[in-house]
Amino acid sequence: MLSMRNGRTTLPAFLALAVLALCSLRSQAQAALLLEDPYGLFGTLNPTGHLAIYFEHVCAETPVRLRRCTAGESGSVISRYHGIEGYDWLAVPLVPYLYSVERTDQVPARVDRPLVAQMRERYREAHLQTLGDDPPKGNFTREGWDQLVGVAYERRSYAFRFETTPEQDDDFIALMNDRKNRSHFSLLYNNCADFARIVLNIYFPRTFKRNLFPDAAMTTPKQIAYKLVRYARKHPEEQLTVFEIAQIPGYRRQSHSTKSIAESLTTTPYAVPIALANPYIAGALFVDYLVRGHFHPVPKHPMALEPDNLFALTAPAPSAQNPDGAGIQAPATAAAAFAESESPHTTNPSLKEMKNADE
Repeated sequence: MLSMRNGRTTLPAFLALAVLALCSLRSQAQAALLLEDPYGLFGTLNPTGHLAIYFEHVCAETPVRLRRCTAGESGSVISRYHGIEGYDWLAVPLVPYLYSVERTDQVPARVDRPLVAQMRERYREAHLQTLGDDPPKGNFTREGWDQLVGVAYERRSYAFRFETTPEQDDDFIALMNDRKNRSHFSLLYNNCADFARIVLNIYFPRTFKRNLFPDAAMTTPKQIAYKLVRYARKHPEEQLTVFEIAQIPGYRRQSHSTKSIAESLTTTPYAVPIALANPYIAGALFVDYLVRGHFHPVPKHPMALEPDNLFALTAPAPSAQNPDGAGIQAPATAAAAFAESESPHTTNPSLKEMKNADE
């Protein structure tokens, strides 16, 4: 019987402690807020962009039903959409969501419009039959199923990765599977950013709220990302890490950065007719922009993720901090370190708002 040098712990007891420690290390999970750039003509007219949430340990049994991931799966992306068979939210595995294929080694280095359409249609036929035999495609006036796959061919995204726990993920899965998945979409007050706000409040109770300033109590993607960054600076145990998911070159021009409502109306040609129609409103928007709407949630030089290093997003978060701000991880460290840490995390999900949403 082998004993520890500085105690009377036997080898079997030591092995039991080691197993418990290993289970504790592997008990963590993670998620990431995906801030997606606006693109195309609609993105020019409404440059607020889109929000989705990636979950490492939450997978899509179907686009409208969730389950825990099994070994080898890389999680899923969930967001609120409009005009897709009346559903409020849909879930798609991470790699198809970004690239319309099932493995990263299948991603082309450059694309054109026919190739993207072909990859999307092939994936829809294989995996999106829940949405019907011929669900509507998107166009300028109407969103469609094609926005669920191949996002990286259209625009750049930023992933704000944070720590979660299995208990929180399980609560989220149960809630999403139990509630009615019926759309009551509103561009102003029930949009993709509102969905992200409600979901994040499950993980960080009473943290993400509507404010009169900025954006006149409307929720925007950039505003939610900024609030997450601000929260992480006060709570470095969340190990927030920011990545840039690069846009695949091809038929789209490089997407442009997201803007808040106040920023959109005061730093674009919209400012001229607003000022001519009502200079007081124009002045109020400008003050809103200067006081609360002028913020940059993305740190300088985030690590750019391509298909061949996407594992940096799905790997466990490191412990070093980004010099740009406390609580935000350094991208270079995130790429190199993949050992899971033992940061404490309180599980106290607030489910009431999600249960009442869209009812």
